Amino acid sequence: MLAAEDVMSETRSRLSDAIAMVILFLMATGAVMVFSAGASLGHEFDLRHFYDYPGLRQIMFFPMAVVVLFAASMADYRFWRIRSHWYACPTVWLLVVSFALVIAVLVPSLGTEINQARRWLRIPLGVVNISFQPSELAKWMMVFFLAGVCAKAGPDMRSYWRRFLPLCILMGLVCGPIIIEDFGTAAFIALIGFAMLIIAGVKWWHILTLLPVGIVAVIAALIQAPHRVQRLAAFLHPEWFAESVAYQANQSLIAIGSGGLWGRGLGEGISKYGHLPEDTTDFIFAVVGEELGLVGTLGIILLFIAFIVLGLAVVTRCRDHFGRLLAAGIVLTIAVQAALNIGVVTVVLPTKGIPLPFVSAGGTSMLLSSSAVSVLLNIAARSGPTDIGISDGCYET
Repeated sequence: MLAAEDVMSETRSRLSDAIAMVILFLMATGAVMVFSAGASLGHEFDLRHFYDYPGLRQIMFFPMAVVVLFAASMADYRFWRIRSHWYACPTVWLLVVSFALVIAVLVPSLGTEINQARRWLRIPLGVVNISFQPSELAKWMMVFFLAGVCAKAGPDMRSYWRRFLPLCILMGLVCGPIIIEDFGTAAFIALIGFAMLIIAGVKWWHILTLLPVGIVAVIAALIQAPHRVQRLAAFLHPEWFAESVAYQANQSLIAIGSGGLWGRGLGEGISKYGHLPEDTTDFIFAVVGEELGLVGTLGIILLFIAFIVLGLAVVTRCRDHFGRLLAAGIVLTIAVQAALNIGVVTVVLPTKGIPLPFVSAGGTSMLLSSSAVSVLLNIAARSGPTDIGISDGCYET
């Protein structure tokens, strides 16, 4: 019995360590590539304004994210459960806070407009103004909240009126303010939310009943912002918008194609010199393709595939319903976001501002994603093979 426990403990340690190593590789790659992409001959370097440089910001947030990743992984993931008294649940309060911050962004005196979109809050810290994107917090809190509610409800999740519809209304309330300025993030949160409900046991026909509502929401979003229609048209007919809406997508393909197999060399790319907009954020994958070639892009894709495989191993090993749902939600969120970003950069999908997890520039995204993965590490550390009848592991409480 003791030998079996030792084997399980070693397996858990290896699993969590492997996940951590994958994330560290992604963050390190991101820090290097953002620094390279942020280097521009047109800007004079001034250390007094270091925070204005995306590469330096990313290097600053990298060690912070590493500390969060390992420090937060020591906390018991069951801290995030939904308890009988909702007012004692940190998940509920953080979801409320994230909703309030999402509303605050829409207030002109509070929200900051960047690239014709009001999605950020500016937090002044002395001479530095830190940008915070509340929709990132709302995204993760929705994952944690749904995992907690679905685990607590159990088989009752099959009830349309008592469980499914109220949760959909809640998702609508959270996504409603976000969709005004950021249709892509709102749609992404809804997609992950419905996927988690399906994993939790919701019937397919429940989802289909809301299809008309979704169609109306999409049409309303397109009418509210005509540039979204232009993006869709540019995706279908890029030759018509080569110098306007489709310019970014075309430059992305040029950057990736010019990299060839091995790339131009680290720091030797030319797309970052004004040719490729958003080169440090949403289109960092194109810079990787240009400077590190097919080898570099495949390396990043393989790292995400490794994360998915290891994450699914955590899901299958965990015997606690809440742990399984939460692990599945975390893995699903990062995997789908990575797939969407790579799809946009390679013009498989219409252009939309979705960052590549752990690689794109962005302190909010990196720190919150690291916090989420730290919970996954804790679940991995407490889980064990389901075919071994040992009570240690993910407990039902």
